[in-house]
Amino acid sequence: MSVDLRTRSDADPVAFDAASFLATGLSAALADRQAARTRPHRALDPLVIKVDGAAWTLAFEDAVPVLRAGTTPGAATVRLTAALLADLATDQITPIGMMTGGTLVVDPGGFGLLLDWWVVLRDALDEDPLPGPDEVQLTMDLTRSFTLDDDPAEIRAFLEHAGFVHLRGVFTEDEMAQISADMDAAEGTYEPADGDRLVRMQYFEEHSPTARALLDDQRFLALGAIPGCGHRFGGFAESRWEALFKPIAVTSGISDVPWHKDCSLGRHSYECMRVTVGVSVTGAGPTTGQLRVIPGSHRALMWPSLVDVSTLPLPDVGLATETGDVTLHLSCTLHMAQPPTTAERRVLYTSFTLPAPDEAAQAAAHRRLVATARETAPTTVSQQSTI
Repeated sequence: MSVDLRTRSDADPVAFDAASFLATGLSAALADRQAARTRPHRALDPLVIKVDGAAWTLAFEDAVPVLRAGTTPGAATVRLTAALLADLATDQITPIGMMTGGTLVVDPGGFGLLLDWWVVLRDALDEDPLPGPDEVQLTMDLTRSFTLDDDPAEIRAFLEHAGFVHLRGVFTEDEMAQISADMDAAEGTYEPADGDRLVRMQYFEEHSPTARALLDDQRFLALGAIPGCGHRFGGFAESRWEALFKPIAVTSGISDVPWHKDCSLGRHSYECMRVTVGVSVTGAGPTTGQLRVIPGSHRALMWPSLVDVSTLPLPDVGLATETGDVTLHLSCTLHMAQPPTTAERRVLYTSFTLPAPDEAAQAAAHRRLVATARETAPTTVSQQSTI
């Protein structure tokens, strides 16, 4: 198993014509995928798509999803430009991304239906689509945690299987105490973002020599090596560390993080899986802002956000951490930050990203070459790795 699920590259030219896609392309994709499925989709209500004055209806006929020209009386309608349709079809954007970006135009009450149909369309249009949540098997002890001294292969297998991993005692209490003090010292240099309370400090490495030093620490670098896919340190845009305060009873703003996948806005097939690193500056539990995850959700085609997890056939796991612990989660793993009720939480976040697809292919070819050389070399000769 690999956590690299990318099937598209920005280096590949994309030719998309909205008229031909609606006239023939989407219908053919729906039919081809339906023929290949071992389990049918749940039938959905019709959804009308209006693109630059033309109308089409997605509907189920004899339990099979089809696209036909024209409208359906009483059906919810989504209105798209040809450019938005292209972005939606090629996985540049999702309905969540359209809503966030202010480009979503759908009838009241039709957003959930649009997300349901989006799942059907991704199943039809994507290469090697994921199974549904009810087809994901979980066989490991999901409460298990590790240390960096444990077998890297076991940690990797857990991350691949569950989509997250909890590592105990990666950093020391003294290091975290200094970072917490640096957060206090830096707080006055930032503008509040949630009302009158500062909750996120980007570029925190500029204010904390201790946090900055961790980026070159072998303990930190070992985190990026866990997936075994060549991940490299990425941060968030130009910010290398984000320091977050999780206030008590937060219910809105950027520190209130509901259930979502990090690819919920789009580009899953171009970028997943990134590894998000959370460093517990303070411990976290059920009443102090712990991270919650849905194991196996990174291997399931489902709504990427706004999910009622009580309806999922997958478990909901809280990751209680001590000071200095680290959580890793994959960008496709459904997760949320539980609002603190007894004490605030402090946490650092950053990420490791996959190399460009061509670099990944070159690295894989190099590993195969080295492996072949080792297998064919005389056993009396000492082999030194060049990786």
